[in-house]
Amino acid sequence: MARIRVLVVDDHRIFAESLAAALAAEPDVDVSAAGSGPAALRALERAAAEGRGYDVLLVDAELGALTNGEPPAVPAPRQEETAAVDGIALVARVRAARPAVRSVVLAEKDDPRAAARALQAGASGWVAKDCSLQRLLSVIRGVLRDETHLPPALLTGVLRELTAARKHRTESERLVESLTPREREVLRCMVAGLGRKAVAERLFLSPHTVRTHMQNVLGKLGVHSTLAAVALARRAGVGPADAGTGALGRDVVERGGQLAQ
Repeated sequence: MARIRVLVVDDHRIFAESLAAALAAEPDVDVSAAGSGPAALRALERAAAEGRGYDVLLVDAELGALTNGEPPAVPAPRQEETAAVDGIALVARVRAARPAVRSVVLAEKDDPRAAARALQAGASGWVAKDCSLQRLLSVIRGVLRDETHLPPALLTGVLRELTAARKHRTESERLVESLTPREREVLRCMVAGLGRKAVAERLFLSPHTVRTHMQNVLGKLGVHSTLAAVALARRAGVGPADAGTGALGRDVVERGGQLAQ
């Protein structure tokens, strides 16, 4: 019998361990529990190294911060300036590093916006914490068949949120397309966290010219700060400039509307 390996991630230890015990009673389920994001990432890494990776991740939507001073086992993609580091962020990190793992978010309340975020992050399902064990098992088996599971009451709201998100992305893409090739290069450097001086060195331009390009980028994108420009660029799918300088990969820091040097 093919066994399903499940990892329950919830910082309420009693809930996590109780759910794990209930799932373990199933003859085809192997289950473990993790009490935090870092613990889950370590468990995923350890299991993959041993050649027995997890199939399904059950993640608390309200999971606490991932870091808590510990280095992550899986590199995190940059978050937009207002993004929360929570269970949905963990889903995104696992999806990026281990796409074969299916994630299901466990929630205490129906929240169409959060459910839409979860799907965008790569979750395959959204399930109420008070659902029956049989319902949860059905979802676990369903996501392994590449099904997506949502409560019927959430469907309309989630579709509305996803449609709005697509509209914003399309508008962001249109604005980015209005930039000249050089301005797009400058924008990618901004997304990478480069300051004006570093952009000048990278593109062999004067700092004054880079400043002008940055001002043009903000104007054409209709934003008033570099952080807003970076957020819009990421919605449009603009990635950072390729590595090749020690300045890449720094956090974006804003001072007076410009990237810090």
